[in-house]
Amino acid sequence: MKDHLLDLVEHTYDLGCIDLIKIVGDDKDTVVTGVAEDRSVVLDAKFSNPVADFMGTFGMPNLGKLKILLNLQEYKEDAKLSITKKSTGDLDGINFENKTGDFKNNYRFMAAEIVSEKSKTVKFKGVNWNIEFEPTNASIQRLKMQASANAEEVNFQAKTENGDLKFFFGDHSTHAGNFVFQPGVAGQLKRAWSWPIKTVISILDLTGDKTFKISDDGAAMITVNSGLATYNYILPAQSK
Repeated sequence: MKDHLLDLVEHTYDLGCIDLIKIVGDDKDTVVTGVAEDRSVVLDAKFSNPVADFMGTFGMPNLGKLKILLNLQEYKEDAKLSITKKSTGDLDGINFENKTGDFKNNYRFMAAEIVSEKSKTVKFKGVNWNIEFEPTNASIQRLKMQASANAEEVNFQAKTENGDLKFFFGDHSTHAGNFVFQPGVAGQLKRAWSWPIKTVISILDLTGDKTFKISDDGAAMITVNSGLATYNYILPAQSK
């Protein structure tokens, strides 16, 4: 269970904008959903195999606290993590206990009805993906360089030119920059949408194999396969 929790925290809380997720689990699937506080990204994820400890519907709030507990030195080796349940049978939380049993903590889940109310999101109905590719580490590093050179910018624009996907920063009336993020893409973008620089970089920095999709319908999706789970990060286009 600890590996699954560490994977969850890295791919949610470590983005810097998600501190509450909803989990729905049964003997077939374990699905995770969440939304950034600023609505810049919607998370829809599923573990590769159902997680036996996550049966039911519940929320995981205050993910920062969960990260601290998972990384405490007392729980680094041979820690005992166990799921607690309410008298109703619903999952209640996680008990942490060190190897010698003299250091303990409890992390409490959020009830299903409360997390369902707090994490309401617009259901993603799907779009036509005009561009789809696997970003390279070199392209991600170039994105970071442009973000650094244009630190005053919040968003970048994505356009296709001569078969290449290019990212544009700033306004040519002042300071500006652009570069080829992915050469030789198969599709084409007819509209220039804007995307949040910080959020995109945070997702691309996550551990796992990545696929980047962009739609002329005003949506982008970055998929990260960590090995334990597949995380889909859906980004609505931003106002320039």
